[in-house]
Amino acid sequence: MGLPGTIWYLVVFLPRILYTLFCSMKKIGRFILIFLFLILIPAMAYFVMESSGASVNTPQEKVIYNLPYPGILSDHPLYFVKIIRDRLTEFLTRDNVKKAQLYLLYSDKRVAMAMTLAKKGKSQPAIEAFSKGEKYFLKIPDLLRAAKEQGGPAPSSFVETLKLSNAKHTELIGELMKTLPEGNQSGINGLLKLNLEIKKLLETLP
Repeated sequence: MGLPGTIWYLVVFLPRILYTLFCSMKKIGRFILIFLFLILIPAMAYFVMESSGASVNTPQEKVIYNLPYPGILSDHPLYFVKIIRDRLTEFLTRDNVKKAQLYLLYSDKRVAMAMTLAKKGKSQPAIEAFSKGEKYFLKIPDLLRAAKEQGGPAPSSFVETLKLSNAKHTELIGELMKTLPEGNQSGINGLLKLNLEIKKLLETLP
């Protein structure tokens, strides 16, 4: 390419190259501004809140644990039939680990029943059902200790399931605190006390 051709190339294409570079610089500048806005400003705001002693609320994750279907509720006329069946099954279950598993089922069902009753606006029956569920749960640690002494300890996976269930119950008590009307705080405090006692007992299990 001769000198005239080179000059023509520069005259035609150099402005385009410079314009492209200019536009690229503008895009980079915009990117930097967006970066500063999205990263630095929230970070500075968080720092200011921390320095002033303000708390930052973060949503708690839900406990992944499915409760069983509660079946007939305590407000049903035939509920007594369910009670008789449960007690008969409990009496016939002699193995400690199997009885512990049965009590977990009964406990979770009572908690599911409590949540259903609460949605129906039946506060006191809901608290009573939840309390019965936690009392079933309280029987489980002693059964597992007895099973271990007899040489038939429960699998570690079952202990982890118990801890998950207890955590789910804690979460649902929190939901009751939000949904039940005022005047039920004493009953809810009783549930919290039972739930905490269960948690401490589970921590002692191997």
